[in-house]
Amino acid sequence: MNIAALTIQQIREGLAQKRFSAVELTQEALAFAKAENAKTNAYLTFSDDRALASAAIVDAKLAAGEDPGALAGVPVGVKDVIVTKGVRTTCGSKILETYVPPYNATAVERLETAGGVIIGKTNCDEFAMGSSNENSAFGPVRNPVALDRVPGGSSGGSAAVVAQGTAVVSLGSDTGGSIRQPASFCGCVGVTPTYGRVSRYGLVAFASSLDHIGPFARNVSDAATLLRAIAGRDTRDATSAAHPVQDYAASMQQPLKGLKVGIPKEYFNGLASDTGDNIHNGIETLRKQGVEVIDISMPHTDYAIEAYYIICTAEVSANLSRFDGVRYTRRSERSDSLINMYRQSRGEGFGAEAKRRIMLGAYVLSHGYYDAYYLKAQRVRSLITRDFAQAFEKVDAIIAPVSPFPAFKLGEKVDDPLQMYLSDIYTITGSLSGVPCMSVPCGATKDGLPVGMQILTKHFAEDTMFRIAHQYELNRI
Repeated sequence: MNIAALTIQQIREGLAQKRFSAVELTQEALAFAKAENAKTNAYLTFSDDRALASAAIVDAKLAAGEDPGALAGVPVGVKDVIVTKGVRTTCGSKILETYVPPYNATAVERLETAGGVIIGKTNCDEFAMGSSNENSAFGPVRNPVALDRVPGGSSGGSAAVVAQGTAVVSLGSDTGGSIRQPASFCGCVGVTPTYGRVSRYGLVAFASSLDHIGPFARNVSDAATLLRAIAGRDTRDATSAAHPVQDYAASMQQPLKGLKVGIPKEYFNGLASDTGDNIHNGIETLRKQGVEVIDISMPHTDYAIEAYYIICTAEVSANLSRFDGVRYTRRSERSDSLINMYRQSRGEGFGAEAKRRIMLGAYVLSHGYYDAYYLKAQRVRSLITRDFAQAFEKVDAIIAPVSPFPAFKLGEKVDDPLQMYLSDIYTITGSLSGVPCMSVPCGATKDGLPVGMQILTKHFAEDTMFRIAHQYELNRI
């Protein structure tokens, strides 16, 4: 079987027709992933025993005539900031290099209940901080489309395993674009659901008011199937929403005629021409399907970068304070006092980007600066959220680029944090407002590098988002 070409539906059919068993599929997937990982460094840990045990449960259910679940036998990669009981979870950091969680994230529980088979944990920027996956303490991930290029970040490993074909789908996390940007760079589908649509229980916190868990897939249908499996209210996460989970598969079959999409002028400033050409071609494809295209303005977009990097660093400085060497994290062996143990453990355990963001966050929250920075950033966030609310009074969805440029070369921006932060200029607004958004492949540059088109809809309107993405996928030029 060709693991790299399988879809969820093809796996279900293969299992039903007994062309292969879930255990056989898992064994082949693990062997293929391990062989390919030398090229990309996309996996940090393989979970052979767990995967084979999950596959055996699927085979047993099939043999008993029971429903094995929507993800039965599907090989899945999970970003290494999402905890997995009994399987190492490092967050791409030396400070958690040997940490083995005693519990599962809710998304992991639901994925496995649906029959999914977790074959490994995927590499990522340290604590999900980065736009290139070069901040991992365990080495960068290489883009399988072009091995001299970054896969995007911070969920670069999760995008790479899907693009490489070593996992059929994967889970990532998105705080300011960390699902959509890697999906765009690697040429796959990446979905950031509404904030609260998927439980954050078991997601190691970066910026708690911005963090999402979401799927990667090679097609829109598989992404929708995975999201539906993991979505829904969770009493262990106070921010998870009780809003009903829609039937995405049914909504995707509806034609697009009559829908209105908005094109925000602010999102096309500074866009590379070959990237912009692909986005405009995508818009024309939608227009030909009967979609009404309307020019709109999102006037507070220009303030988003500043607001985001104040809010997220403030939250990360609080969230990462728990990693101090006392309990489950790395502890310095050179400590001669409690204070030095804290200082040295954190100094040895955290990488440069984590330290940079901790220091920035501590500064904006410090006495005398809270009102000047953090409070103003939250006010800007409210204005950006209002921009989206007003836009969705006129349109059903917004179409925009994901990144100003395609995947850049490894090392090209690593020494310039400001340029790296600007990689997120088109994605952070969706994160600040909490609306659902996704990247869907819409062509390639003249150098053959993938380009993603971003689709954003109002809160909990993932059904409309998937409808547009699926119909575009079927009809794109």
